[in-house]
Formats: sequence, structure tokens, C-alpha cells
Amino acid sequence: MKIRIATRKSELAMWQAQHVAELLNELDDVDSVEPVPLSTRGDEVLDRSLQKIGGKGLFIKELEVAMQNGDADIAVHSMKDVPVEMPDGFCIAAVLPRGNAADAMVGRKLNELPDGAIVGTSSLRRAAQLKILRPDIRIEPLRGNVNTRIEKLERGEFDAIVLAAAGLERLGREHLIAEQFVPDDMLPAVAQGVIGIECLTDNVDLRALLAKLNDATTLRTTLAERTVARALGADCHAPVAVHGVSLASVLTLSALVATADGSQHLKETHGGPSEDAEKIATEIARRLLDQGAEEILAESTASNG
Repeated sequence: MKIRIATRKSELAMWQAQHVAELLNELDDVDSVEPVPLSTRGDEVLDRSLQKIGGKGLFIKELEVAMQNGDADIAVHSMKDVPVEMPDGFCIAAVLPRGNAADAMVGRKLNELPDGAIVGTSSLRRAAQLKILRPDIRIEPLRGNVNTRIEKLERGEFDAIVLAAAGLERLGREHLIAEQFVPDDMLPAVAQGVIGIECLTDNVDLRALLAKLNDATTLRTTLAERTVARALGADCHAPVAVHGVSLASVLTLSALVATADGSQHLKETHGGPSEDAEKIATEIARRLLDQGAEEILAESTASNG
């Protein structure tokens, strides 16, 4: 079987596609793997926030069109960029073992920043949690690929920036991490650190092949985290964080909902047997909604939409 991988052109996306290609090439049924690099609207429009141009789905739309048109067989994604509602006809056929899920400060540690320091991030989730920890700092938007963001920091446009630790590690730039947040201080994005493989739902043979790459533990936590976000009705306008840990057949989920400035926030943790992942996820969402999560999400959407 020949497999063509649709991928974004950024260095990190290409690294992820190459990583998947190496795994696929180890399978007996795979004859060859070919990357199909594509430019997405999310990569091209850098002067406006994702919230204002259509959300995280802009990073994957062109890749799905390529699969639909027969120009590619699979697409490789950072799962945190994949909307919780998949379009009809598409599915996540496999997730790889999760990388580092944490967020990282680059430049300086958060507690070393002076009052009023400028921190770069375009993530409402990160911004909200930074403001909870340090209400005095200024949050300024930061778009572009990993290297572009680092260059802006080095030019002095920011005192520090926040990036996903997994991306820095995959690009061999983990030495730039000044501080790595623990979940108690900053919960990561849904499925942060997870690489997912998407294909057409009706391609049964390909799905069976890709299933060989599936990591059961990562699949469990990814589905649970995405279930929480779906139950909350969370989209890219909402500062929502969810993190699941599965150990010794026990799944523990933590979730946070906040306004973009962090002035209002709710946080819940709930756990139970791993086989009850969906039940645990639904319960934690229900608790947040009972405490007013819907109103917080509505306020966030109104102020950032």
C-alpha cells in the first residue's frame, strides 16, 4: 500500500509527518510513504487572531480537502488543533503515544518577570491562566510557527512567550525552556502533545492499518478530554483546558473554564475506572456547567469573537 500524508509546511508539522512516515514504513503492508505539504489558511493569515478568522479548524481544512479529492490518503495533526466536532466522512484513525503535554515559558520564568511585563501568546486558555497567576502582566498576541515566535522574542518584542513543550522538544529546542508549568498552575489544551492521524471514514482497509499505530492509553485520555470540551460546547473562542492522566486503570480528569482575563474561572477534577472514561468526562462537564460554565463561555465568546 502506498500512503500519501497531507501535512502543513511548518517545521514542526513536517517533523510530525516524517515521524508518522517512519512508523508506517515499519509495517509490512506499507510499500511507500510520500509527504504532501500544503499551506493552510491558518498558516497564511498571521495578522489576526484565530478566533477572528474562523478558529483552529483553519489549520486542517485544506488537508481534508486533499483527502476528499484523492490527493492524499491521511493527514497528520497536532490533536489540539483538531476541532472536537469532526466533519462528516472523516475520523481520527490513530493517535500516537502522547508527548509532553505541558506548556512552557520561553525567555524567563513567570515569577522572574517584572511588573507589567509583556508575555506573548494568542491562546485564550494560556492567557487566562497566566492572568490568574500574574494579574499584572500584559498579554500580547503571538502568531506564527515555533521558530517565528522565538525570533520575535529574540528581537525583544516580548519579555517571554509561552509555547507547547512538546513542540520545542520535537524540534530539538527544549534548551530554550525557562520553566515548564505543572498542571496545577496551567492546565494544557485538550489533547496537547498528541499526534493524530486522520483519514476518510469509509476507507476501512486504511483504518485497519492505521489502528496498528494506536496507543491505547493516549486514545483513552484524548477521547475523554475531547468529550469534556464537546459537552461544554467549547470552541476556539473559549479559554478551556482539560487534562487526563490514566494510571493503573484509573483515569483522572481535570478541567478549567475561564474568561480571557482570568477574572472568572472554574476548575474541577474527577476520576474513576478507565473504562468509565466517557462517564467521567460527562460528569466533570456537568459539574462545571452547574457552576455557571456556560455563562463564562458566553462572555468569552462575546468579548473575543
